[in-house]
Amino acid sequence: MAESEGYRDSAGRDAGSAAGPDTPDPRRWRALAVCLVAGFMTLLDVSIVNVALPSIREGLHTPESDLQWVLSGYALAFGLFLIPAGRLGDARGRREVFMAGLVLFTLSSAACGAAQSSTWLVIARLVQGLSGGLLSPQISALIQQMFSGRERGRAFGMFGTVVGISTAVGPLLGGLLIQAAGAEEGWRWVFYVNLPLGFVCLLLARRLLPDTPSAGPVRLRDLDPLGILLLGAGVLALLLPFVQAHQWPGNGKWLLLAVAAVLLAAFVGWESRCGRRGTQPVVDLRLFRVRSYWLGCLLILLYFAGFTSIFFITTLYLQSGLHYTALQAGLAITPFALGSAVAASPGGRLVGRYGRPLVVLGMATVAVGLAATALAVHLVPGRGAGWAMAAPLLLAGLGSGLVIAPNQTLTLSQVPVATAGSAGGTLQTGQRVGSAIGIAAVGSVFFAQVGSAAWSTAYDHGLIVSVAFVLAGLVVALADVGGARRGRDRTRQSAPSPADR
Repeated sequence: MAESEGYRDSAGRDAGSAAGPDTPDPRRWRALAVCLVAGFMTLLDVSIVNVALPSIREGLHTPESDLQWVLSGYALAFGLFLIPAGRLGDARGRREVFMAGLVLFTLSSAACGAAQSSTWLVIARLVQGLSGGLLSPQISALIQQMFSGRERGRAFGMFGTVVGISTAVGPLLGGLLIQAAGAEEGWRWVFYVNLPLGFVCLLLARRLLPDTPSAGPVRLRDLDPLGILLLGAGVLALLLPFVQAHQWPGNGKWLLLAVAAVLLAAFVGWESRCGRRGTQPVVDLRLFRVRSYWLGCLLILLYFAGFTSIFFITTLYLQSGLHYTALQAGLAITPFALGSAVAASPGGRLVGRYGRPLVVLGMATVAVGLAATALAVHLVPGRGAGWAMAAPLLLAGLGSGLVIAPNQTLTLSQVPVATAGSAGGTLQTGQRVGSAIGIAAVGSVFFAQVGSAAWSTAYDHGLIVSVAFVLAGLVVALADVGGARRGRDRTRQSAPSPADR
């Protein structure tokens, strides 16, 4: 894609024309910075609340069931709106949808901070998750639109840095805010921190973000409302039993997985019908004929199942098992964030040269790092565990930086820019589904062991499940590498030799 194609400023002028038809607009990096700050806010709120839960319980006298929804409600609403929001941005305009999501996210953050009851907070978190889901797919779509070639890899590398840092630094930042503001009211600043960032981003987004060339007035039927309804209900039925695994006793909740299968099958049938009739579906199923796309979606689902569950059980182990403060628990996880930040940008630059083998290297490094973390906790039990896990978590973070951004670049590399929003939303929905499944599976093993063994043993068992998810993703990556190599061999064998020409 030529970068000057369709890149227009807020006044509707062709931003590439000022510098020449083939000259990239110099403002694209500033526009990227706006996207990255907004992405940081939405992803930060997935993890920062973990260490704030004791403060919320104390400040609002919140029951355990509501605390669960403070965490899971955000992730659930976030995941439900990713694909419809991506489709809306493709059709109506990514900048417009980005700004609408940013306004709603900033206002709902203020509502979370001002909550006077647990019900108020849960509702505000649901709205915050919805707005995060509205905003997030526009970021990957805008990167697709503004950059091409090696620059796109660099841009996704920077976005990968943001993903890694926001996920891992959330507990540290939350701990600092609670330490500064006090245990009873400190949790409010976990949400208020979004207000100045959101206000500044909104001012800059209007000025710097490009229009979507193919956007125009949209009728409701153009957004495939039945497809959105079937997809939303299917994703909801799929995620709920995992999100509520510890709140809904018994095995009846798993029947929702069968309901999800029926709804998602109906969704696929409806979308196929839309394609045959020539109408625009919410998800273009032809994307899943692209090997790099469907394998990348599966890989990242498995990786996020192992990746995000690490922080969930680590903060629980350190705070509840070893009685670390919120700040101390956050500091213990920081090496992972540092490693991810260091490796993500080079990963984005190198993916164009090395391709999927770079992701294989990253996932193998993460698996080794997590296994070493479990060994470190086993060898250094007690309050020294936080220091013992620093080096292995740093190694795992370095590996993670070589997974997220490079995989996103490879997964979206053959996606048409016109469908970049819905494609990016589908990819991120896989991340959210993976996170929910991973936290439920790892959490179940962890809590089962806590009831019958020491906290360190429970942590060891939880990490084993996390490593298993990462290894499953590694198998997918290796299968992709092998398939690509066989495809190249067949191409070379079928090409005529010079003597035959």
